[in-house]
Amino acid sequence: MSVSYKKLFDIMEKRGLKKYWLRQNGINPKVVDALKNNRNVNVSTIMDLCRLLECQPGDLFEYIPDE
Repeated sequence: MSVSYKKLFDIMEKRGLKKYWLRQNGINPKVVDALKNNRNVNVSTIMDLCRLLECQPGDLFEYIPDE
């Protein structure tokens, strides 16, 4: 199983936000790297992203089932 954070980066692109914006707003650079590479992050990170972007968790990522 895996996860895709494409939705997160689509939202950021539409709003004119770069990955550096995440770091400027308290998201650890290692976490930004994990998001960029579709690796797991903890729920508190998802909550922080939802607060920053004023959205819901489902707006940020999607679950990709194993084939």
